[in-house]
Amino acid sequence: MQNLSKLAAALLLGAMITTSAMAAGSTFVTVNGVAISQTLADIFIAEQKAQGAPDSPELKKAVREELIRRELLIQEAKKAGLDKKPEVAAQAEAARQAFFVRAYVQDYVKKNPISDAQLKAQYEAIKTQLGNTEYKTRHILVKDEDDAKAIIANLKKGAKFDELAKQSIDPGSKDKGGDLGWASAGNFVKPFSDGLTSLSKGKYTEIPVKTEFGYHVILLEDSRPLSVPPFEEIKPRLLQQAQSQQINKLVDGLRAKAKVD
Repeated sequence: MQNLSKLAAALLLGAMITTSAMAAGSTFVTVNGVAISQTLADIFIAEQKAQGAPDSPELKKAVREELIRRELLIQEAKKAGLDKKPEVAAQAEAARQAFFVRAYVQDYVKKNPISDAQLKAQYEAIKTQLGNTEYKTRHILVKDEDDAKAIIANLKKGAKFDELAKQSIDPGSKDKGGDLGWASAGNFVKPFSDGLTSLSKGKYTEIPVKTEFGYHVILLEDSRPLSVPPFEEIKPRLLQQAQSQQINKLVDGLRAKAKVD
């Protein structure tokens, strides 16, 4: 039943889009007296071409048949009264909102492009934050400072770090001997980073390091020069992040000015 409702919502959304597109161009095909616009057909053709389909008479024929099939199903959905069902109408409205939000975001991003200069500045800032070195680190995290001091005392007596790590409250590393793998200091909160970078290879912090998560005992196993991927390699990811921040800023501005009762 749920799948049928989703199908009905999709069909009704198609009806809305078809209705709005009818006024936007000449008629492509008519189905039981209902005109489907050339504009809508062009959208379908463009989507197929973007996915690699060749621009050919066969493509236009396939699009024509698909639009006919959709319109027939939309007409049947309306005959069945599905457009009057509140739950179906609500799903159709949600789909309509998503459609227009996506269209607006795409248009906004296109009109407000992120420049390469902005992306390169972000890239350099990230490089600065990461630094030139990455570290292979282990840690033991506990809630109380006295527990951390007891762990340090046991280490001084010759206890194995990976055995003591079983006491850690960090679920991601406690069963791996406290292993955090390779990471730059910039990936950690500042107190942890400061404690880590003060160590020499094979040494551990002899004073508990306090962070918002608790008290850490940190072991530096090794270090090596950090290799940062070139700009062009991570440019798509930087662009995606920048556009996401751009849209979030836009929405925050709209939200701040909006009257919400």
